[in-house]
Amino acid sequence: MVVTGASSGIGLAAAVDLACRGDRVVLVGRDPARLQAAAERVRETSGERPELFRADFAVLDDVRRLAGRLRDAYDRIDVLANNAGAIALQPLTTVDGFELSIQANHLAPFLLTNLLADRIGRIVVTASGAHRFGTLDPDDLNAPLRGYRPMGAYGTSKQANILFTGEAARRWPGIPAHSFHPGVVRTRFANDSRLVALGMRLLPFRSPEKGAETLVWLANQDRSRLVDGGYYHDRRLRRPYRKAADPQLAARLWAASAKAVGIAD
Repeated sequence: MVVTGASSGIGLAAAVDLACRGDRVVLVGRDPARLQAAAERVRETSGERPELFRADFAVLDDVRRLAGRLRDAYDRIDVLANNAGAIALQPLTTVDGFELSIQANHLAPFLLTNLLADRIGRIVVTASGAHRFGTLDPDDLNAPLRGYRPMGAYGTSKQANILFTGEAARRWPGIPAHSFHPGVVRTRFANDSRLVALGMRLLPFRSPEKGAETLVWLANQDRSRLVDGGYYHDRRLRRPYRKAADPQLAARLWAASAKAVGIAD
């Protein structure tokens, strides 16, 4: 079980739960110190020491190196949990020239999944109900940089997550693919904002453990009980907003994403 964004929050909670179930867990994170601390948490809770891989999804070359290391280490990855994510409170452009949210939340996992596709048994993608705020334009993935709104950019990347999952299920019928909304979870996700951090403490947000429940369930559920390409919330199939369920838009996004990261469509 390869879990990206596993240093904290939903990813760490899912990794702990999976390890306690007896799964062999692989943690992927950006910060070495937090990644090591996460590994200790998993070990203390489950008795198993997970394997660690560092990668920054704001750097596509890091993603390519990560894919190479994972291929060298494992002949098969039963589940790839594309959970890593970011929200930028101001417009930021990565070294690859893309708006940070669309790269970290969509282009990087899109690239990683494509580079590992022949090894993957199942794909689980952490999406969000925030996809309702998305205004995805496959012809201009950097559109959110103009008149930047943090939730708009984030919602666009989450819309891309759901579209990617649906298109992956259509293109790779042998690989079950599912996305899910974890709920509004109390994590360190937007700690750069004092207002958001205060809200995280005062409002009735979900715990990371509660947010991770559907991820763990999707990773272990029998395929016959799930809908390939489906979008789930609280372990139930849900209908995403229409703009995240458009197969033509999903196909256009796939082609644009493949071009953006330099792989064959």
